[in-house]
Amino acid sequence: MGVKVHKPTTQTMRYQITSDFAEVTTTKPEKRLLRPLKRTGGRNAHGHLTSRFMGGGHKKMYRVIDFYRRDKSGMEGKVLTVEYDPNRNARISLVQYADGEKRYILWPDGLKVGETVNAGEEAEVKVGNAMALRRIPPGQMIHNIEIQKNRGGQIVRSAGSSAMIQAKEGELAHVKLPSGEVRLIAMDCWATIGQVGNWEFKSVVIGKAGRSRWLGRRPHVRGIAMNPVDHPHGGGEGKSGQGNPHPVSPWGWHTKGRKTRNPNKYSNRLIVKRRA
Repeated sequence: MGVKVHKPTTQTMRYQITSDFAEVTTTKPEKRLLRPLKRTGGRNAHGHLTSRFMGGGHKKMYRVIDFYRRDKSGMEGKVLTVEYDPNRNARISLVQYADGEKRYILWPDGLKVGETVNAGEEAEVKVGNAMALRRIPPGQMIHNIEIQKNRGGQIVRSAGSSAMIQAKEGELAHVKLPSGEVRLIAMDCWATIGQVGNWEFKSVVIGKAGRSRWLGRRPHVRGIAMNPVDHPHGGGEGKSGQGNPHPVSPWGWHTKGRKTRNPNKYSNRLIVKRRA
């Protein structure tokens, strides 16, 4: 697992840094765990554009990931492969359980092909195993954490991310998230031991506009480069309006420092310390 710096044979290759995919063991996914993935192009059910600068991109199939793992409690699984997933920045692993069923899980850093993983009350605290927070010692790195019991892992799932249990108090655990936020999570919620793999993902440099288009990202146009009819920052002679005192969105909403979180959100009471 690492990154590859290319020789500057072209102007775009001069700055390009890509993953070396050294940890990936196969290029053929498990067909039974593939699903068609329809692209929206940033449009909703009415065909209206709701997310700008989206469209195009390479055709992809969705890999069904097991974020739940409770129904395989007590059953040992063998890691068969480490694979690239075009739908996320983390790698995934194919696990075959004792009953013959194969499932994808997020690949944690350090989990090797041929090793076994387990889940449940009897599972030991080692990389790749899943269990309730009450069984995980404080200071242990965890990922794929449930917010509510039986919901399946919903947070800490991106490449290189991990959380940590700071303390336990009654039926609640103080979990420090990658953002720096400390949140109370019920002890009966499950998490997976270890750090999500592909932690060098943040070092990748796209290098050229074409690679962004392959990912389905269209050019992001600055408001100041538009006409007044299209954006509040648009218009003027030459490069006017630099250092606009009130940066706003195309619809006039303040974009810097404006709080978007609902102050009356129910889960606010579970936040011990806000993110930095």
